[in-house]
Amino acid sequence: MALQIIRDLCTACGDCVSVCPTDSITPFKGTYKIDPNTCTECDDADPQCLDVCMEDDCIVPA
Repeated sequence: MALQIIRDLCTACGDCVSVCPTDSITPFKGTYKIDPNTCTECDDADPQCLDVCMEDDCIVPA
């Protein structure tokens, strides 16, 4: 399973990019996107991007 970023809620702060262990988060049209082919939701750990994102419901299951 993968996560996705809701573009309307993303502030493009970039905090999620540096904590992604699979480098699945990349810039996309002024915000960021998560590649569903490489996102592992940090396997069985808490997703790192969710831990650092300051916007509620910005990163959700795809």
